[in-house]
Amino acid sequence: MKNVDYIIVGDGYAGLFFAHQLIKNNKSFVIYSEGRKSASQVSAGIINPVVLKKFTTFWKVQEQIDFLKATLEEIKSYIHENFLIDAPIHRIFHDANEQNLWLKKSANDELTNFLDKNFDHLNVVKNDYQTGKVNQSARLNVSGFFAGLFNYFEKNDHLVKEKFDYTQLKPSESVYKDFNFKNIIFCEGMGVKENPFFSDITVNPNKGHHIKVKLSEPIPENITIKKKHFLFPTGNGLYFYGGTYDREQLHHHIDDSAVDQLVKGLSEFYPYDFEVAEVHFGFRPTVKDRRPIIGRHHEFNNLYVFNGLGARGILNGCYFSKELFDFSENNIPLHTEVSLDRFSK
Repeated sequence: MKNVDYIIVGDGYAGLFFAHQLIKNNKSFVIYSEGRKSASQVSAGIINPVVLKKFTTFWKVQEQIDFLKATLEEIKSYIHENFLIDAPIHRIFHDANEQNLWLKKSANDELTNFLDKNFDHLNVVKNDYQTGKVNQSARLNVSGFFAGLFNYFEKNDHLVKEKFDYTQLKPSESVYKDFNFKNIIFCEGMGVKENPFFSDITVNPNKGHHIKVKLSEPIPENITIKKKHFLFPTGNGLYFYGGTYDREQLHHHIDDSAVDQLVKGLSEFYPYDFEVAEVHFGFRPTVKDRRPIIGRHHEFNNLYVFNGLGARGILNGCYFSKELFDFSENNIPLHTEVSLDRFSK
């Protein structure tokens, strides 16, 4: 039998950022990965402190941004690369009313550090009413982040490339197959619905599509353009455009209506020819109150869940990984807003 402090089940942002907390604190672990691309791995990687539909912000936004930047520097110490891309969001205004609303909101204390008061006009794309820059916004190099961490896990014998088998788990004995473990962290996204220990947690799938396109006229490399969706270069002559939100069409194949929506959305502000080269989709695990779900099993104190990161998977996964670590290691209470217990009450 092999002894480990932690088994992590799931290979999205929740699992990888929690694994970083274990590396940082010299804990032994293995991470189970089925090898299928999770919703995290096909995500845009947008780091955005502002809800760009209404120009509002969200809970603990500055703390989450600061913590992410510090965490990516810590990861750099053993991966030897910082995956943060300095490419701020430029939101195309639909009309003069949106310009005025942006300026009005930028005077609010909670938004003044994020909504730039100086407007820009971008070349190539249509932006008759200019664009507003979101300060402190950026992107994560998603493919690099996952490739770098998976490579590190494999080299250091942390990675188990197989589906976790719940029937082999004996939580009362702290045994799973040939592992003796201290704790298991289930970070499975929508896969949690198959988990007999946490299948009743209230996460709902939100299906998101994005397309990779070839543009006949390139856009600037150092920005992320947003109108209805996000547009930015991904290398190899391709650009990411997405993503959609759909709570109804939840089958596991491409929705032509979602692709049509994206093509139409891009055509609204990109006036040149483009070609759709790839289509991707994933299922974000979302929660009604827009807070992650973190907690300990009601019967087995060695089983934990970390889920419901939603569309802010990078910020939520990074910030709350430490909260979960402090809870599991030192029994430091969770914020009531993210605790699994909020549903039992």
